[in-house]
Amino acid sequence: MEILETLYNEIIGFLGIAKAWEIFQTGDFSTFRTYDGIVALIYPLIPFLVLLELTLGLLYKKPQTKVYKVNFLIYIFNRFVGRFISIAMVTWIIGLLQPIAPFQTSLNWYWFIYGYIVWEFGHFLYHYWGHKVRLFWCLHSTHHAPEDMNLSVTYAHFFLESPYADTIRTTVCILLGVQPELLFLIMFVDGTWGAFIHVGENVIKDARFGFIGKFILTPSHHRVHHAKNPLYMDTNFCNLLNIWDRVFSTYQEEQKEIKIEYGITREMDSGNFLDVYFGEIVALAKDVAKAPGFINKIKYIFMPPGWHHLGTHETAKIVRSNYFMDEKSKGKGLKTNVA
Repeated sequence: MEILETLYNEIIGFLGIAKAWEIFQTGDFSTFRTYDGIVALIYPLIPFLVLLELTLGLLYKKPQTKVYKVNFLIYIFNRFVGRFISIAMVTWIIGLLQPIAPFQTSLNWYWFIYGYIVWEFGHFLYHYWGHKVRLFWCLHSTHHAPEDMNLSVTYAHFFLESPYADTIRTTVCILLGVQPELLFLIMFVDGTWGAFIHVGENVIKDARFGFIGKFILTPSHHRVHHAKNPLYMDTNFCNLLNIWDRVFSTYQEEQKEIKIEYGITREMDSGNFLDVYFGEIVALAKDVAKAPGFINKIKYIFMPPGWHHLGTHETAKIVRSNYFMDEKSKGKGLKTNVA
């Protein structure tokens, strides 16, 4: 019975309906007009859309439905391995750094805008380094391994990525005066939108969102981010406001004539949990072991993915640069880095 109860609780937890169910049981529906009530209604939306995507994928016999299998395995693994690490890191950083912040915000609309811009900067830093530092790429690559885009990709993360991400984002926010209550509100909004932008073409075919896409990061932008096409590599690092991608020239729009190819450039089996979860760590360990000299070993850890001690680099920056040179030689123009 204990096993069944645990399974029941995990299913309810995944669906995000525990709080809403409690409110329904009390019969006090006025709670839905409060912040907690609104959160209780929003939480189940992403799991519902995940199940909808999966159902449509099965109905249309999409071969990419194997992506869901591995991503759900990752979700289950992370629930047991890394459940509380990120929360502990956020709490510790707040206690350590809030006393030395030069000022404190308050809960109102203009500080919310300020806090979100600051949060987005912290997110940009974590995400950018996750692509440009190979050690951090080992943590982030699990999220990029799926060869299709759907909402289950939201759950595909190495268990140490969330603590690494929240350490950077929380540090930036707390040092720049974002008070914890405002930070947690921003985390909720950002987490909900960050899940939604992984929505697949089964649900939303064209996800550019027209004029609004000029100001916020849409599912189309994030599909570009998950692509391994040379044009799309290492772009669109923001989560909701694409301001920092424009500032640092990493903004890239989806091109209708270039079909997105999802996944990572390393040869791998995207249907194999061990390869998806640990493959990049194994590859890095092999490169470090073979590298001549201590300096080269260190460089393999901290240089971008694709760096090689012989100078035969295949980093995203070089691959992208070569691509643009080839396209220029063919007389083609490409819309890129729209600042």
